[in-house]
Amino acid sequence: MTLRPAVSKIIGGIYVIVDPDHCAGRDIFDIAEAATGAGASVIQLRHKHAPEAVVTDEARTITQICRANNAVFIVNDLPSIAAEVGADGVHVGQGDLPIAECRVILKPHQIVGKSNALFEEAIASFEEGADYIAVGSIYTTTTKSDTRPAGLATLRAVADRVNAPTVAIGGINASNIAAVAQAGADSACVATAITLAPDPAAATRELVERFGEAQTSI
Repeated sequence: MTLRPAVSKIIGGIYVIVDPDHCAGRDIFDIAEAATGAGASVIQLRHKHAPEAVVTDEARTITQICRANNAVFIVNDLPSIAAEVGADGVHVGQGDLPIAECRVILKPHQIVGKSNALFEEAIASFEEGADYIAVGSIYTTTTKSDTRPAGLATLRAVADRVNAPTVAIGGINASNIAAVAQAGADSACVATAITLAPDPAAATRELVERFGEAQTSI
């Protein structure tokens, strides 16, 4: 399978979901700036309950933050917004637009990641052309009520099978991120471990360090 240019290099490390519903009222741009400045590799904007015009404006600002800090920017669910603001790609779930339909809307260089809870779903997503494979929920999470458990065993099986970056997601924090790396994840996706932290930059640095150390010890 041919990946989008440099996908295997750009999807890795700490991947942060910035969601206004899970930032305790703090400015999402400040959090995105703090996280990318402290070493986060990827930012995803997820804003489920806002008009598209609002999400578009937010995405346009975060695009600039990510470019200034050499980070990848992903828009949740909405390829039309990703294409309009020049984001690096879109992330979709099992019930969202199919990958092929996203490709019609996106620019050729933009990427599509997809969420999966089951091994079979992950393989199907890879065969459909997902540029990265998100696996979760690895642990119990408070940011999504409709998530399904996946666990470390599923993550390990997917990482061993697919020739695409694997992103672990769900309940990941400083206490368990090493296990995620040891299971083969290329990237660890976090939300409240950073967005609700007293110091988002310090929390990001700790996660970057722990994840990197665990990867090098494999």
